Amino acid sequence: MFVTLRDGCHEACTVVHHRGLRPRPDGGPWIAAYDRAMSTAGQSKPTTLRAAAEEFLAQQRIAVAGVSRDAHQPANLIYRRLRDTGHRVFAINPHATEVEGDVCYPSVAAVPEDLDGVVVVTTPEVAQETVEACAAAGVPRVWLHRGLGPGSSSEEAVSFCHEHGIDVIPGGCPNMFGATADAGHACMCAVLQLVHRIPRTV
Repeated sequence: MFVTLRDGCHEACTVVHHRGLRPRPDGGPWIAAYDRAMSTAGQSKPTTLRAAAEEFLAQQRIAVAGVSRDAHQPANLIYRRLRDTGHRVFAINPHATEVEGDVCYPSVAAVPEDLDGVVVVTTPEVAQETVEACAAAGVPRVWLHRGLGPGSSSEEAVSFCHEHGIDVIPGGCPNMFGATADAGHACMCAVLQLVHRIPRTV
């Protein structure tokens, strides 16, 4: 499918199709940027962390990679907040079949619906594997969690997202913004930006 995108005086003709790089029956390429190109045509790319967070949290189908059987883990709080604010949320953990009373999937590829975004709350090593799986599945947005600890973000994961057309938030937490936020996380966000542990722009 040829999609023409106009942005001011720029016009690009891109061969794109939905869901990864698997071959179509007619032999053409499936390029993961299709949904992203269609949904963002004519829009400005978010540049501040807050704007990127609001755009991410406006999506409906979000997975959280790293949700644990331990309900006190940060990923679990993110999962519960997203679920409680009306998102269709999916837990990902290869070592569990159920968390937070919901089905848990072993991988991004195993989630039975097309995802609008994935929050990654794992070690950086696992995060790299997860963003590669997101690219293969055509996921257009990734949030690499980072709070007070070392977080999930790495230069390699961020670069991979950029190279594969994935909008990436390299730090911070969904619980710092919008309906999922609380006062403690909002205060943490301000402090971590002051000490340059999370970005002001993405």
